[in-house]
Amino acid sequence: MRHTMRAGAAGALLLALLATACAGEDSGDEVTVYSADGLKYQSGDGFYDRAFKQFEEETGVKVNYVEGGSGEVVQRLTRERNNTKADVLITLPPFIQQAQSRGLLDAYRPAGWENIADPDKDADGMWTAVVKNYFCFIYNTEELDSPPETWQDLLDSSYKGRFQYSTPGVAGDGTAVVIKSMHDFGGLEPAMEYLEKLQVNNVGPSASTGALVPKVDKGELLVSNSDVQMSFANREAMPNQDIFFPAMEGKAPTTFSLPYAGGLVKGGPQQENAQKLLDYLVSPEAQELISDAGGGFPSRTDVTPQGEYAERARKALDGVEIFTPDWRTIDKELDSYLEAWREATGS
Repeated sequence: MRHTMRAGAAGALLLALLATACAGEDSGDEVTVYSADGLKYQSGDGFYDRAFKQFEEETGVKVNYVEGGSGEVVQRLTRERNNTKADVLITLPPFIQQAQSRGLLDAYRPAGWENIADPDKDADGMWTAVVKNYFCFIYNTEELDSPPETWQDLLDSSYKGRFQYSTPGVAGDGTAVVIKSMHDFGGLEPAMEYLEKLQVNNVGPSASTGALVPKVDKGELLVSNSDVQMSFANREAMPNQDIFFPAMEGKAPTTFSLPYAGGLVKGGPQQENAQKLLDYLVSPEAQELISDAGGGFPSRTDVTPQGEYAERARKALDGVEIFTPDWRTIDKELDSYLEAWREATGS
């Protein structure tokens, strides 16, 4: 009996060693992505779900996916810079610029780079927009006949405890609240004066914008921040929410492009596979998946999105003025903006 048990243990150990050896031999056939959340769905039919599957089938390279808030994934990459585990970083501005300024990225221009508009890529090739997107707010369509049209409307007491936005500095869409308010109010000081007043209605911090969408759909919240891609991607599963863009009194609503931007991680263990994945994500084949699978917009100018989601997303932007933030300045001044926000809101 003892001999049999030892033989079984030895066999198990041998199998484990063989498995480890095989894993070592196959380690070159993988690529690790650190990404902001929003493009991979629990239902398994999001943009990442479809694109990664096709990439794996075509190349034999397995995608290891790690998800977090837009700022969170950059912080993780920063902590690991002396033992880098990621190969590709995909996150929202200004955090892709933050990764660039921290020296976490290497220059790489994916195939088709010339078909991406200049504002949607770094001139030196440090990052490239993969999915175009726009910042917005969402509201519960069951309890509200129409959205609050202006920033002033959001101060109404009816939103107290039923309004929330994700945390600036942690979530990309949360940081976007600060950027849009600074643009609309004409500077940091008036924006912070407004956000201090708005804090009376705000439920409190949230590390993830995506966690707020179901709360709006269920009516736990009446309004939250979001982005166009996330709202449209969740429309079938969460039909009781719709987008809007709060405006200043008497002025047109505004928004700005908030793309999922990808870069090659400096010192990543699988540089060749990382380049292959970035090439694939901006290929026409993958870009054509974006509107229906991801709810966003292709970053390539030579790919025209088709389908119901694409048309509805285009209409959502009708009459909305799109401004271009100075991302380099925002990257340099972000810490001071966030400190001003914390002081104004007591967060």
